Amino acid sequence: MGKDPLPDEEIAAYLAELPGWAREGDTITLAFGVRYHGGVALIVNVADVERLVGHHADIDLRWDHVRFRITTHDAGHRLTAADFDLAARIDRIAAAHQAQTHNA
Repeated sequence: MGKDPLPDEEIAAYLAELPGWAREGDTITLAFGVRYHGGVALIVNVADVERLVGHHADIDLRWDHVRFRITTHDAGHRLTAADFDLAARIDRIAAAHQAQTHNA
């Protein structure tokens, strides 16, 4: 997956395909509502996939939700295609854990 910074038009197109994900500067972010222990399990599954694809999110675990924030650190903290690929993978894992999007 490409790690070249994307122009704003491509970022908008990728976001249109990922409901719930929002751009915050040069990151994309989404929180999923899930109780603490379910959040831990979700994070472990995401971490396994991140290791395989070689790309990692910043993860914030709270008692009732998990927030993922993604950017490509080695592209100068800019958004790349790899970020949107990881977001789509996180969506699939969260669905398997029956986690719903959460306004955190």
